Amino acid sequence: QVQLVESGGGLVQTGGSLRLSCAASGRTVSSYAMGWFRQAPGKEREFVAAINWSGGSTDYANSVKGRFTISRDNAKNTVNLQMNSLKPEDTAVYYCNALNSLNNGVFPWGQGTQVTVSS
Repeated sequence: QVQLVESGGGLVQTGGSLRLSCAASGRTVSSYAMGWFRQAPGKEREFVAAINWSGGSTDYANSVKGRFTISRDNAKNTVNLQMNSLKPEDTAVYYCNALNSLNNGVFPWGQGTQVTVSS
């Protein structure tokens, strides 16, 4: 069973940056598209960014396009999310997962990492 562990969250001011990391254990995820999602209090989990298995193709939610960058290191079984120009509306718990054809998570969700952006 794959275990996903997200890290790198924290408290930053508006305009600041954070780099999130997701480490997968239990099996390699190198053949999967991977994605980041987020869930704000009282809201549904939403898609943030995706990257294909090779890292050659990425996709972003309109709300983060131009500010966030997803990357992966298949040798380390990790996926990262560089977040720049952060806004208060980016405040949420961030999760990673492998993606199926519907852009839904494949494996059990991890604990996530909290990102809080102060105004």
